[in-house]
Amino acid sequence: MSWRSEVLAVWAIVVRNALMASRNVFFFFELLFWPIVGVVSIGLMARFLGLTPEQASFVLIGTIALSVVNVCQLEVAYAVLLDVWSKSLKHQFLAPMGIHHLTLGSWLVGMVRGLLIFGLLAALGWWAFDFRVLAPGPVAVATFLAGCFLNAWIVGVAVCALITLFGNRAEAFAWSSVNLVLVLAGIYYPVSVLPEPVAALAAAIPLTYFLDAYRAHFGFAQEFRAPVATGLALSALYALLAHWAFWAAVQRARRTGLLLKMSE
Repeated sequence: MSWRSEVLAVWAIVVRNALMASRNVFFFFELLFWPIVGVVSIGLMARFLGLTPEQASFVLIGTIALSVVNVCQLEVAYAVLLDVWSKSLKHQFLAPMGIHHLTLGSWLVGMVRGLLIFGLLAALGWWAFDFRVLAPGPVAVATFLAGCFLNAWIVGVAVCALITLFGNRAEAFAWSSVNLVLVLAGIYYPVSVLPEPVAALAAAIPLTYFLDAYRAHFGFAQEFRAPVATGLALSALYALLAHWAFWAAVQRARRTGLLLKMSE
């Protein structure tokens, strides 16, 4: 395909996901309600427990990361879920586009939603708890958001692969998988407090390194060397593996007839 065809294929997915999101009655809750509740509840808990400003910033950074990653990865997972719910999955894979068009277009919409969430929560944290998440500067903020979006892309593509492989039974992964990943990545605590086997799993998650690098700007000692470079390297590796798994799941679903069973 030419570069123009590539761009048009990605843009078609962007338009589709944007239109479907605008018609989703739960869009408000995903985009505003739950992230706001998360920051407010964690901020109030930190105040009740008498945490220092540094300790409060530690958990609030994790809460904001959770919201951004969750919103973005859900949009990527919708690349398949929307077709599963509308019983049109086979038509999606008959279209003249590859899975990278599907995931990239959905990811772009997810990043826009994630940026909106981040801006909203940054303003809320500043107003309600005097927490300035933007204080480290534009480069650090951009690196942190890039890490969140890359991890969301990886998780979302992995969810797409699982849904294509196991059908409707795997829908729960869209809402549960990211929470498991973020708990291991240390959103509310340093990964050094985890038992050694679990800490080893945490060290294999890219977001762990981006959180570590961003929290260093708030006075916390880094637990890893070169966290940004390590996080980017792991993200690139996992993105390739997730897309390969998605491609393999689609091929298997074609052979077994699962694509037809999830379509009309």
